[in-house]
Amino acid sequence: MLIAGFPAGSWGTNCYVVATGQGAECIVIDPGQEATAGVEQVVRENKLKPVAVLLTHGHIDHMFSVLPVCGAYDSTAWIHPDDRHLLSDPMAGISAESARMLLGGNHTFAEPDDVAELEDGLSLELAGLRFAVDHTPGHTKGSVTFTTPYDGPEDVPAILFSGDVLFAGSIGRTDLPGGDHPAMLHTLATKILPMRDEIVVLPGHGGQTTIGREKATNPYLQDLEISK
Repeated sequence: MLIAGFPAGSWGTNCYVVATGQGAECIVIDPGQEATAGVEQVVRENKLKPVAVLLTHGHIDHMFSVLPVCGAYDSTAWIHPDDRHLLSDPMAGISAESARMLLGGNHTFAEPDDVAELEDGLSLELAGLRFAVDHTPGHTKGSVTFTTPYDGPEDVPAILFSGDVLFAGSIGRTDLPGGDHPAMLHTLATKILPMRDEIVVLPGHGGQTTIGREKATNPYLQDLEISK
């Protein structure tokens, strides 16, 4: 698997381009602010063809460039229905501080021509890749994570694209519009804690980690018990 990630924009949001290898179709995860040039570079250098954009949630720092990226490659945008309204009205999901950062800019936000909706438990097969979709509300109502299969080669661990649900040593904030701390705790207990320790976590911000490391060191997981 080819995974190219880079932090984009003033929020440092991790954008990922994922493919089975060079010269293949690919998917783009969370093209945030100023991500268009980075995506273009990865696509060009690896001779890739984007066929879909996957959004872990609808916050502006994760979907800022979804419209130009989808338009440039005639790709489908995938998002959970609870966050779909943020594609055309991202101000509904951000803080006053973030809104001030954008004042004076000439930005247009709208849904791409082709939008598909994600749901909990969906097995998503795109570009020769397969992802398990989990609805993980708390940071936003429509937050989701994408996990690659456990049944790959033994030397290739499963990967969790966690968005802003789980970071190395922390979790996503729940004080923005649509945030819900009890829902976040439920998500962590029912979706994150049951995962295998060896899963590599590629978060929406910051460096990578593993589920095992977070179970052992993340203070937000320490007092939780696995529930189903």
